Amino acid sequence: LSGSLMSLYSEGELGRVAVRGCVQFSLRYDPARKELQVHVLRCRELAQARKERSDPYIKTYLLPDKSNHSKRKTAVRKRSLDPVFNETLKYKLEKRDLQGRTLNLSVWHHDSLGRNLFLGEVEVALGSWDWANTRPEWFSLQPRTPIPSDGLASRGSLNLALKFLPAGSEGERGPWGMPPTGELHIWVKDAQSLIPLQSGTVDAFVQCYVLPDDSKASRQKTRVVKRSLSPLFNHTMVYDGFQAKDLAEACAEFTLWHHETFSKRQLGG
Repeated sequence: LSGSLMSLYSEGELGRVAVRGCVQFSLRYDPARKELQVHVLRCRELAQARKERSDPYIKTYLLPDKSNHSKRKTAVRKRSLDPVFNETLKYKLEKRDLQGRTLNLSVWHHDSLGRNLFLGEVEVALGSWDWANTRPEWFSLQPRTPIPSDGLASRGSLNLALKFLPAGSEGERGPWGMPPTGELHIWVKDAQSLIPLQSGTVDAFVQCYVLPDDSKASRQKTRVVKRSLSPLFNHTMVYDGFQAKDLAEACAEFTLWHHETFSKRQLGG
């Protein structure tokens, strides 16, 4: 399943400052509190946003969640290229939900009368982080790099199987019978290792079209499986009226969605 970081980097914030310097922080997961703790200690040798000065602060997101729900900030340190923060930014979530998440930590110059300026960033893949290591580490700040869509190569996997039953007359039916028209059977078994749009879990369902027909008649859906990052659907979709020659021009499109009370949001497809 494949799924903009414009909320992280609005054009009004970017500015044109050459990135330099580094940031020191530690990562710790507290199982008792079910909490990720990002302890930001300090930066050193930051770029000058204004004449021989910067007013830096640090901002974090747990990608792929780019909403305000995922955003954390430190206080601003005035007139310092070597600021000391000594602040802990916290996220409430299950440890298993860290798999597939990326910590985006960026440094900014705060301008109360103008535009905040980007001073550099660090990204840490939390799925491969050594959680036994709780020591502060130094990371070199990097320039902003283009990130496709939501910054992830994958949001999980979808397991399914397809079977075509050719048409057969009533008199030729075996124990299981042959349909009077050809049928395409699609078994949607489950999804694995989904990454939620926000911290927490997913109320998931799968939607399918057999293209080129993208009308409502072609749309079929599974049931909604609530509060699961590895939902089991065990649902068979049946499309009838097919002939074997039709399969060469047909394409099954699958999308996975998070169900909300009055809306839905696509996770991938």
